[in-house]
Amino acid sequence: MRKPIINASQKVDLQLKTDTVTRTTVELTGLALEKRLKQKRSQAFVESMVKLDAMGAICDHSKVQELIQSIHNEFGELKPHQFLIGIVAECFLGSPYEVHTLDLRQEIVQHYKVGEPLPSGMEKARELAKHPSYAYIEVYTDHIGAVSSTGYVAFSRGATYVQ
Repeated sequence: MRKPIINASQKVDLQLKTDTVTRTTVELTGLALEKRLKQKRSQAFVESMVKLDAMGAICDHSKVQELIQSIHNEFGELKPHQFLIGIVAECFLGSPYEVHTLDLRQEIVQHYKVGEPLPSGMEKARELAKHPSYAYIEVYTDHIGAVSSTGYVAFSRGATYVQ
C-alpha cells in the first residue's frame, strides 16, 4: 500500500513572527538608478520647484527647508549620496538676474546675474535652465535631469540626452 506524500492530518503554521521579520533596503545602482531618476516627477513636486522665483531674491530658511523636504519625499528610496546637488532654473526677477539655484549642500536659494558663476558643479545646467521646454534642471554629481512643467525628465550624461 502506498503512503501519502502529504500528511493531511498535520497542520503547519505559516504565520511569520513579527519579531523575526526585518526589512532591508537595496541601494539602486547603474541602470536601476538611472531608470528611477528618469521617472516622471509628481505635479506637486514640479510646482514646488517652480515656486523658487516667487520667493524673491532672498528666501527664508523655513521655505528652503520645505523645498528640501519635498525633494526627500519625492526621492525617498534614494541614499543621501545619490540625491541631487541642487536645482537650477531660469530666473524671472528681471535684469540683471538670469538663473536661480537651490543648493542642497548649503541649503540656500540664490539668484545669479548674467555671467556670475554658479557654485557646486551647477554651471553645467545654466544654459539648459534657460530653455523654454524645461521648468528646472536637477543637477547630480555626474549627470543632469531636465524636467518639463508636466514632470517628464530628459536625462543627461555629458551632452547626450535620454528621454
